[in-house]
Order: sequence, then C-alpha cells, then structure tokens
Amino acid sequence: MTGLDLNLLTALDALLAERSVSAAGRRLGLSTSAMSRTLSRLRQVLGDPILVPAGRHLVATPHAEAIAEQVRLLNAGVHQVLRPPPKIDIASLERDFTIRANEAFVLRHAARLSALATAEAPGVRLRFVPKADRDIRPLREGAVDLEIGVIYGDGAELRAQTLYRDVFAGVVRAGHPLLDGPLTPERYVAWDHVVSSKKSRFTGPVDDALAALGLARRVSIVVTSFPAVIAVAAASDLIGLVPRTFCEGGPDTATVVFDLPVATPPITVSQVWHPRMDADGGHRWLRARVFEAFRPA
Repeated sequence: MTGLDLNLLTALDALLAERSVSAAGRRLGLSTSAMSRTLSRLRQVLGDPILVPAGRHLVATPHAEAIAEQVRLLNAGVHQVLRPPPKIDIASLERDFTIRANEAFVLRHAARLSALATAEAPGVRLRFVPKADRDIRPLREGAVDLEIGVIYGDGAELRAQTLYRDVFAGVVRAGHPLLDGPLTPERYVAWDHVVSSKKSRFTGPVDDALAALGLARRVSIVVTSFPAVIAVAAASDLIGLVPRTFCEGGPDTATVVFDLPVATPPITVSQVWHPRMDADGGHRWLRARVFEAFRPA
C-alpha cells in the first residue's frame, strides 16, 4: 500500500470506539460532514462498510469488530512513537555512559567528573575507554557515548563543544642543567627529548617553530602517553613535552614545568558526540556535567 495516511488510523479508531459519525467527529475536532467523508475513504481503503445503520444507530461489520482492538493498539502505539521523549528523572536514572579519552585526561579529570555525576545521579556509571585512533565509527554506532579530546578533520558529521584551551609546555627532572641558565631555543635543542605520539611520530608543532629559527631537536624516545613522558623525564636528562594543564593541580618535586622558548599553536579540547544523541535526555545531562566541570571559575 502506497501513500498511507496515518490520520485514517486515528479516524477509524474513533469511529469504532464511538459507533457514531457525529460523536467520532467531535472526538477528533471535525464536523459531521468531514467525518462522513473520512468514513467513505476508509470504506474504500478497507473494502468494507465498517459501520452500517441498525435502526437509529450504527453497528460495526464483522470485519470491523475483528480489527477493532488491533486498531486501538496501533493508534495508541503511533501516538506514543510520535510524542517527544519523556523528561527523565536524573536522580533515578540507571545508565552506563562510555567516554573515550586518552590516559592523561582520565588521570587528571575522571575522578572530578565522576563526583559531579554521582552527586546528581547515583545510578549513573562512567566507563572510560582508551582513545587509540580517530575512528568515528564507535560514536556513530553508539559503542561510545562521548569523546573528549582534540577534533581533527575526519568528523564533519559530529557535534562538538569546546571545553578548554591548552598549550604545550616543557618538563624536566628537578635539578636539570637546563634550569641553570636562560631558557633559549639553542639551549632547549641541546638536550635529547621524549615525546608522546599514538602514531610513533618523532616530530610535532614545536619542531616547526624551531625549524623557522634554523634549529632542530633530537627526539630519542617516543612513548604513547603524557604520563609516560613525565615518568621518563623525571628519571633522565631528557626534556619532555606535555600539555600545561596536565601538570597543574599539585606539587611535584620530581619534575619542573617550564614555558617553551618558541610559540606553538594552542590546543583546543572538546567534547564530541554523534547527532543521533542530540535530543537524548540522559546524554544532554551528561554533556552539561562535562561542560560544567571545565567551566572557568
């Protein structure tokens, strides 16, 4: 059947419930003549009279009687489906959310996000999974609810909201000779370096800035996380490169963080989700809590 009119289902339900054209019209806000025309259309579609006169009243045909309950359930189901989603009670929400983020983010922020979420929704649990690549399929397919990190050019269909902006900084062990004099680009490149790269790359934005000055650093170790960078720098004379905010929040007597002697592009950290989750009440609440966690004081 093509060109199906769901309004006919609602009209049929009203007619079978009222067994009166005028009463069905009043129920749907239609005139008696308009309801009569609708009954005529239904008779054509179904190939059955549906309602026939019996004295001063109308009675349903055997076919109409047979489908009456099914029509009622279908009509109720259609109206339920076409309603906006109900407003959820966050305090009683029982749900697990999966958040994809790198290890550094989890170490810095997972506890705070969990505390914010649990304060409002004790039944909510957060599952953090590693951000091994830039594949958006987990977001698209619902395996991941939210991703937190830097947006790249392969997720045009996704929604994003900026959480905070960061910059790269250097990190060395306490007592490193680099700290004994002025921090110039020349002294910065005089030492070997350790960097974090998921793709095992030895170069990054700081190398472009150094190249503009005719300088180059030597990266001798590549690791997969910023915590690993700090651990290596703390136990050696290597110079590490990490986001500055990752080193905030408490004293660390093993390492010293310093501003780079060259300018590098800022880092924009965002929360990213698929548009299929835009209107989901629980997901909207989660995004609000994540944004609140990073709202500037």
